[in-house]
Amino acid sequence: MLYLVVAAVLVVVWLLTKDSGPVLINVGFVWAAAGLAVVGIYSIVTGWNLDVDERDALVLAVREAGFPVGHASAQLGWRGWLSRPTWRILLYSAEDPPTRRGLMLVDGVDGEIIEGFVEDNPEDWSQLAV
Repeated sequence: MLYLVVAAVLVVVWLLTKDSGPVLINVGFVWAAAGLAVVGIYSIVTGWNLDVDERDALVLAVREAGFPVGHASAQLGWRGWLSRPTWRILLYSAEDPPTRRGLMLVDGVDGEIIEGFVEDNPEDWSQLAV
């Protein structure tokens, strides 16, 4: 919103002084105002409300994975030109060592599962057994 206010001020200053011919106020003010307006509109369009927090995303991801989860990790990222918030949830099954793992992408605005991948855990942890 601040970008749009500054853009409007620049245009008003240019309109009020363009006939008097000041040296420092020229058509560059209009170009700067146009750039600020574009950035301001983009920031308003991409301003999403994060309605799904990491706990909600984890619950949705566990439900989609279909196995009891032990360890999990959540990371917030953004996708697309409109920068929609997306939770990336890494899941491991509850066994020791885990036999399954999964990666789920959960939309941070509406909680939709965008993509999910579940597989048997290919890591060999037998060397670490106590």
